Amino acid sequence: MLLVRQLRLALGSGQQAAFAAAQKRLGVSPGQVAFAGVARLSVDARRTPPVLVYSVALALTDPAAEPALAGRPGVALLQRPAAQLLPQTAPARRLMHRPVVCGLGPAGLFCALALARQGYRPLVLERGPALDGPGGRVQAVEAFLAGGPLSPDANIQFGEGGAGTFSDGKLTTRIGDAFCGLVTDTLLAHGAPPEIAWQQRPHIGTDLLRGVILSMRKELEALGGQVLFGTALTGLVQKNGRLAGVQTTAGPLPCEALVLAVGHSARDTFAMLAQSGLPLCCKPFSVGVRAEHLQTEIDKGLYHGAAGHPGLPPGEYQLSRRLPSFGGRCVYTFCMCPGGQVVPAASEMGGVVTNGMSLHARNGPNANAAVVVSVDGADFGGDPLKAVAFQRGLEQAAFAAGGGGYAAPAETLGSFLAGRGRLELGRVAPSYARGVRPADLGGLLGDELSGALRAGLRAFGRMLPGYDAPDTVLTGPETRTSSPVRIPRGDTLEAEALPGLYPCGEGAGYAGGIVSAAVDGLRAARAILAGWQPPAGGG
Repeated sequence: MLLVRQLRLALGSGQQAAFAAAQKRLGVSPGQVAFAGVARLSVDARRTPPVLVYSVALALTDPAAEPALAGRPGVALLQRPAAQLLPQTAPARRLMHRPVVCGLGPAGLFCALALARQGYRPLVLERGPALDGPGGRVQAVEAFLAGGPLSPDANIQFGEGGAGTFSDGKLTTRIGDAFCGLVTDTLLAHGAPPEIAWQQRPHIGTDLLRGVILSMRKELEALGGQVLFGTALTGLVQKNGRLAGVQTTAGPLPCEALVLAVGHSARDTFAMLAQSGLPLCCKPFSVGVRAEHLQTEIDKGLYHGAAGHPGLPPGEYQLSRRLPSFGGRCVYTFCMCPGGQVVPAASEMGGVVTNGMSLHARNGPNANAAVVVSVDGADFGGDPLKAVAFQRGLEQAAFAAGGGGYAAPAETLGSFLAGRGRLELGRVAPSYARGVRPADLGGLLGDELSGALRAGLRAFGRMLPGYDAPDTVLTGPETRTSSPVRIPRGDTLEAEALPGLYPCGEGAGYAGGIVSAAVDGLRAARAILAGWQPPAGGG
């Protein structure tokens, strides 16, 4: 497939005009084109009238002719590097028992599926329920959003699919691993929208992602893998300095290989690991609030005079500013959800946590994103459990500030910048399902973090017109941007302190987002395939 960039067209031009311009640049006829799709559409508003700037992905009926065209101006060949999952030689050791994967988020699901495809028949422990059916995760989340009780094991953080299931389903990643292509191919094979193969900012959407996850799990089970829902990891069994088994809420399980893919919110698991003597490191993370604007105002700030053009996607932004006056802390936006909503993402009783979610259509009235300030080990004396306690303390203080009942503390941006502690609503209606209550977010976050956040928001207003509009709604807190914990691992991806344990994904401190977590799950699977033969007879 070829990518044809910088196709500059008049404001009224549509997809067909962009496809024709791409064909002209390549010097090919329509009959030579097997497929064309818009990879990216932006606006150059520096001139009047504004100009649309297309990037078009295009495949020829004769793929062998594509490399020769890649040298033309603005043309690149989209070619995936080969991903090597299987070892070149069979490992000497054989597993006595089935490998165990703890967690069915992106890391655990991709790892387990890769192992199942090679005949290892993994056992998967998932503390939460399956997505579908009565008593399933979707039902539990919808009940909580509607005002029902919080289930500590069935919520936006825990359950089949992990935290990414109730998000925008973003697949953008900065990592260049060859496994990224394998992740995309697997998602496509299980029903993801075809455009994720060529869009430069691909997303699936919360609604479609659920079906993809269910389809992947069904393949895993058809290949002999087994998912134990409602089963949490409670302890590790060690023998002669190696992993020998696990303790679970359903009883003990012997195993020589455990993939720990528990996600960034498994605080009880982090505590158990520390009590077991496993060294944990404090990893940088960030905390802040969710900023909610009208999507139309974000579109105006990004697209200027082209805002409202039917061919333009809902505007997305990514903003950051490093602040020397605040010890070099960084303020940045994270997990931007065009046309989405702010959602209650608590997983512990008596705590309030916010997150963002979009459906595939991204057609809601509001845009939201986390606006967060970086913290690191120096803030907690290098103690990861103190970092966890800091997160929990913010969430519990927010619960109290919201008046209980999982309402969230909120403040309009104009009030926050002035330190008034008021919710002075204007054009933006808060979308947080459990309701919001006026609160002093500066007092909640403390002087250092709120001062940095104010400086960042003022800077963002200069970068993106309208971003600092006084009626922007800030809802807090956003505390689960990433894991505060990293579990050290060596070249074989086993924990340095416990061979046989494979820390993996976001919870272990090695990923941040759906794709990078899935890739790390594939790396863990590759490490097991390289180190162990499958158990005789399937274990």
